[in-house]
Amino acid sequence: MHDKSPAPANPMFALSGQHLIAMDGRDAAAFAQAQFMNDLNGLQPGQWHWNGWLTPKGRVLALFALLKWSEQRVWLLVPDADAIALAEGLKRFLFRSKVAIEVRDDLQVAGAFAPPATAKGNAFSGDENSSVELDMGAEGGARCLRIMPRRQPSGACAVLEEPGEIARWKSFDLEHGLPRLPASQVEHWTPQQLSLDRLHGFSVKKGCYPGQEIVARTHFLGKAKRGLALLEGDEPMTPGNEVRNSDAALGPVIASADADGRHIALAVLPLEREASALVVDSQPVREGALKAGLAR
Repeated sequence: MHDKSPAPANPMFALSGQHLIAMDGRDAAAFAQAQFMNDLNGLQPGQWHWNGWLTPKGRVLALFALLKWSEQRVWLLVPDADAIALAEGLKRFLFRSKVAIEVRDDLQVAGAFAPPATAKGNAFSGDENSSVELDMGAEGGARCLRIMPRRQPSGACAVLEEPGEIARWKSFDLEHGLPRLPASQVEHWTPQQLSLDRLHGFSVKKGCYPGQEIVARTHFLGKAKRGLALLEGDEPMTPGNEVRNSDAALGPVIASADADGRHIALAVLPLEREASALVVDSQPVREGALKAGLAR
């Protein structure tokens, strides 16, 4: 008898909003170390971490996962920022550094709510000719992300966009404290206000980088007075809209997601405040605890 059971569905779906910037050349890692807010010296080849680029005033321009292949090769996996604009902005600071910066349009990003085949923690696996795999799982479930050639071999299953799965992916990020910042929220927030210490996303001890003085001063003087709050409501919440209690506006929604009938958001609110009923656009919202495990 022939087995007529259907083949298993491809669990991968395209994360079409995410893009890859490659930095190649003798000074690739050194340039990234001088520009970005996290410490590359703590990464071995084959490891990745959360990182970002700040304005001189210490405000977040872009958040991304940084993959270190070697001292001569670094990749930036950019989930939200305009990758072309980010690459062009970085090129303006190259001066005499020997680095080629390129948006890799030949590569696509896909995700799955499934355990990685070989990647684990902050160790990625694979190669760009087949696929590169990252472990994006955390408390509450497994996830894997793959970076692969856009043109797949003949006979390979196409990786399709699944809006519902993309929304679930973004919701997972927000629940674990990874801000998915829209353009309206760029250049407004320090790493501390975005609670990026939870993700080990910045360093206060490495050498100089744009915004480092503000970040270090805030840390060592203990002046971080705001941080992320996770909210859930019965209606969608729009970034930029204020979270209020009965007395005053507390701070804005900075990112939101709607998946599986749930409406969640991240807001930047005072760290020290009395418990009170909260509303967004006159709609009651509930505050929950951020989940752990997405730090790398």
